[in-house]
Amino acid sequence: MIARSYTVAFEGIEVRTVEVQCALSPGVPSFSIVGLPSKAVTEARERVRAALTSLSIALPPKRITVNLSPADMPKEGSYFDLPIALALLAAIGVIPNDQVEGLVALGELSLDGGLVQVAGALPAALAAAEAGRALMCPKASGPEAAWVGDAAVYAPSTLSEAIAHLSGSRPLAVAKPGEITAGPAPLDLSDVLGQERAKRALEISAAGRHHLLLVGTPGSGKSMLAARLPGILPALSPSEALETSMVHSRAGMIDAGGISRQRPYRSPHHTASMAAIVGGGKGALPGEISLAHNGVLFLDELPEFPGSVLETLRQPIETGDVTVARANAHVKYPCKFLLIAAANPCKCGYLPDPARACARVPVCGEDYLGRISGPLMDRFDLRVEVPPVSFTDLGRDVPTGEPSEVVAARVAAARMRQTARYANTDLRVNADLSGDWLDAVAKPEKEGQEFLQQAAEKLGLSARGYHRVLRVARTIADLADAGDVSRKHVAEAVAFRLVGQPI
Repeated sequence: MIARSYTVAFEGIEVRTVEVQCALSPGVPSFSIVGLPSKAVTEARERVRAALTSLSIALPPKRITVNLSPADMPKEGSYFDLPIALALLAAIGVIPNDQVEGLVALGELSLDGGLVQVAGALPAALAAAEAGRALMCPKASGPEAAWVGDAAVYAPSTLSEAIAHLSGSRPLAVAKPGEITAGPAPLDLSDVLGQERAKRALEISAAGRHHLLLVGTPGSGKSMLAARLPGILPALSPSEALETSMVHSRAGMIDAGGISRQRPYRSPHHTASMAAIVGGGKGALPGEISLAHNGVLFLDELPEFPGSVLETLRQPIETGDVTVARANAHVKYPCKFLLIAAANPCKCGYLPDPARACARVPVCGEDYLGRISGPLMDRFDLRVEVPPVSFTDLGRDVPTGEPSEVVAARVAAARMRQTARYANTDLRVNADLSGDWLDAVAKPEKEGQEFLQQAAEKLGLSARGYHRVLRVARTIADLADAGDVSRKHVAEAVAFRLVGQPI
């Protein structure tokens, strides 16, 4: 008899069902796993054997063969331990096979029979729901998987509890979803003295998900401004929270099963590798751009990033997803992020200050910011120069400006207008506009159209730059609660495109 259990294999956040087949046959006693298992999957033999021994369950003196089907798909990860153990227990008659076949199982076994938390419980629960099966996973992963709601989730803490549940002696209660985690309190914009133009750019960026570049001398407040962006962004919608949590679950970043409604904020160091930024490495895990999905990706010291890493951002910025290509698989992750970048104007950082600039001015600035290619620069909707704040102003009672709460209310209102406008479409924010939708909702009035054409000719805007100005103008109009895009909205959008024109 062949006993079967079911688990999943991950291709990004997408999952494929894997059938675990276990057969006992006469011959020299052995325990083999076939079906393109990785080293971690092959080692499941010893973990399963030790876990069963701890429960005083002896393996029969037969040839045990476990096949992971489809056999031509690579299997990686330690979460195959539990489905292999369940298929084996069904094959030797410890638990009913029909009960095992009604489950999708995943979990790592410790040598004493305990079940260890694994990554990917959330997408596995979605796959179980689509297949009409329940999910069995370690207790620590249960609250995370229970967020799906359409599949019953059973979360034993040990293999003995799983056996008792499947044999009917001690049924487990269905796991409950974890708590919504609050996360750290966002920083407030009122902490930033001056920089009103940069704050305005931050507001526009948040309202329409427009990419923003901040250029200024060291200590002018670029990183400080970027760190306060999460405080003015609206909370994740339920669908966005699920999308983001799917990526984080695949990366093993969901603690205690809690799901956050705060938008992710990722700030990788400029020494990060291409695999760390884009995704890849062992198991083709998501990179920083995917971990920032529906949130913010902040790249400080942008010119210091390797040129090859920066150039890989161009395609994900346009498409909103990234494909990690490997010899035996192509793994796709979503990555609709808001890119905020900061850069010094030159290597020494003091290009605008004749008293402190180096002797290579202005060539040093051209060389330094020249590390950012023109096509990548063209993808920044907003470019802002952040002037230094005088130390004399720091000691005076200077007005701090609006708090984040006030700005966040305007951003939320603008986002609500966009949500209503793009209802029943794949669009979410103005940054997604293209084609007919761009003409329908962002085309300026006559005066605004004439102004934009003149600006495009004078500045030599590319087609991409022209359309990005229209999207920003539409967002500025939404912040002003204006139905049509007027000349003043276009003028402000062009002005933000003008800043830093030499770069």
